[in-house]
Amino acid sequence: MQTQERQASGRAGARQRAVPRRSPLLAHLALPALRDYRRELAEEEGRVSYWRRLVQARIDVLVADPGSLARLQAVLTDSDASSRRGALLALTPADDVPPLPDLDILWREQPEPGDDAALDQLLLKLATVESTLSSYRSALHERIDRATEDLIARYREDPAACLDVLPLQRVPGVA
Repeated sequence: MQTQERQASGRAGARQRAVPRRSPLLAHLALPALRDYRRELAEEEGRVSYWRRLVQARIDVLVADPGSLARLQAVLTDSDASSRRGALLALTPADDVPPLPDLDILWREQPEPGDDAALDQLLLKLATVESTLSSYRSALHERIDRATEDLIARYREDPAACLDVLPLQRVPGVA
């Protein structure tokens, strides 16, 4: 009986699913450009998620053992890696998403052991950074969803357009 109920609810859910629609905001993009745009958004979301996890880890370390931060800082800050981190810090989002916060505090600020006021101040800054990153990530997800829906709508209009993304394998002897 449960299987029948699940099947019935699955069919009902499929009927209620909204038909994907094209977005007027993305109408200016040709299909390959829309694919590239969505891919770039997904890559950006991956970078932002990484930074957010680092901020959350820093908060966890500070709360658990503020003294262990010096060891973590030594591992994360070598001269070769600083240029890569700087490149990620310089991201400039579109107008409809919030700017990335100053992420230098992940490595530069270190409260002295026993300085609870400095620790609280740093935790507040990190919480603000985490909140900003979360907002930025949410905005990216909205844009990814909009681009995905637009792609699906275009593929529904022209199913053959899906074939453009498939790799072409050349068969020897066939032109």
